[in-house]
Amino acid sequence: MKNIIIIGSGIGGLIASNLLAKKGHKVTIFEAHSMPGGYTAGFYRKGYYFESGTLTFEASASVFKAMKDIGVFEKIDFVKQRIRFVSEDFDGTPENYDDYKKMIYSGFPSDKEKLDTAFSDLDKIVGLWNVDEPMPFLYGGLKMLKSMLPYILSAPKQIKLSKQYGNMTSSEFAARYFEKDSKLFKLFSGFSYPDMPAMFGTGLLAMLTDLWTVKGGMQSWADILAENFRKLGGDLKLNSYVDKIITKNGAAVGVSCKNTVYDADYVISAGDYKKTLLKLLDDKSLIPQALQDNIGRAAVSEGFFTVYLGLNMFNEELSKYMKVPHVFAFDDKTGYDIYNSEDGEFFSKTSASLFSPSMLNPKHAPEGKSSLMLQTMVPYHWMNNWGGGDKEVYGKLKEKAIDAMIDSASRLIPGLKECIEYKDAATPLTYERFTHNTDGASSAWSWNPKKKFYKNTMSVNIETPAKNLYIGSCWAMQIGGVPGALAAAYQCAKKIK
Repeated sequence: MKNIIIIGSGIGGLIASNLLAKKGHKVTIFEAHSMPGGYTAGFYRKGYYFESGTLTFEASASVFKAMKDIGVFEKIDFVKQRIRFVSEDFDGTPENYDDYKKMIYSGFPSDKEKLDTAFSDLDKIVGLWNVDEPMPFLYGGLKMLKSMLPYILSAPKQIKLSKQYGNMTSSEFAARYFEKDSKLFKLFSGFSYPDMPAMFGTGLLAMLTDLWTVKGGMQSWADILAENFRKLGGDLKLNSYVDKIITKNGAAVGVSCKNTVYDADYVISAGDYKKTLLKLLDDKSLIPQALQDNIGRAAVSEGFFTVYLGLNMFNEELSKYMKVPHVFAFDDKTGYDIYNSEDGEFFSKTSASLFSPSMLNPKHAPEGKSSLMLQTMVPYHWMNNWGGGDKEVYGKLKEKAIDAMIDSASRLIPGLKECIEYKDAATPLTYERFTHNTDGASSAWSWNPKKKFYKNTMSVNIETPAKNLYIGSCWAMQIGGVPGALAAAYQCAKKIK
């Protein structure tokens, strides 16, 4: 039996802790926040439930396998999430990639020839994505080899397409077919993270059939995993910020929390890679200077601004306008630029995602009322990083952004402003405070293939320069999210015998 300390109780930390505790190890989680979950969490305000940040996840085959391995699958009410796409030119809720294509064709009939060419190339890439089977990282031995067989068989095709599109951004892909700043250019270049790999943008389209959420809320998922971990004999210490990872002879031997040292055979950091090595590790000499410099300058994924609204509106009334709980409204105005941190009017130009927890589950709002979230990606360090530390300026910028987002959502939901009973918002600074992710990064490292930290986008990198210190979060993969955290958790559990 090994003594293992895990820093952070996001989805990666919770899965790793359950897997390791199930193997008979002594496992302790240190969580800085008052509840588990990290980005995969939620909270109540005045009777309204809101997700903290994560609204959906993909790679359900992998997630479901993990929950079955842990023994909690039957306790979690996973539900499929459909997304309605709305713009001046189209309005649809595609069930799959083909439906999405039909929706775009119907919105831009005069651009059929350009769309034919673009989708012809997209079709090739989409065909590579297999969302029906768990990731090979979740297996060991012969089962892992067997699960890798489809990837091996398709390797020649993958290599060919990777050479064509692997280092190409979505903007570069869109520019092949459409005039820059045209509606179709914006649509094909801005489907998710800005300048993400063309290979992965199409992958997200392929996953329209594989988007899921939790009916009880993401927090219920985290709570079930935490409860199971405790039943396995694990110790979850909440409100317990680790201020130092202690090493001896080049190996991690424990952590420091609230002026107390806790010994360990292994330490798993289920959080930010940058802060793990540049802030928490006690001996920076273990990290070669070149690596330190690389970590310091490596770009992270964009953060979100999320508005939380409690509405004096029946769910039935809200659903007349939204139709489904999750809506993405393409509404980029002239001058929209995700890279312009000095644009004070950014929030009046950006598109927004709308999500109603109470439409998914009426218990997420008081009777006769409803809850609504508005979310958009924001430029790094917008407006001197939201006021340069001045609380008064921060408050004014936050309020301005909230008002702009509500104005945008009101175009879809008439009378929205008059129904608001509760409102608040989370900025990237809020997310950094609660998750300790650098700049409030929403998915670990940057998705831009020109700004990669890891050479191999699909590799799982749990090793660190310190022996017995592993990364057990989405930061172990270039493209993070729930699948990245899951893969890292399994690799950590495999590593510790």
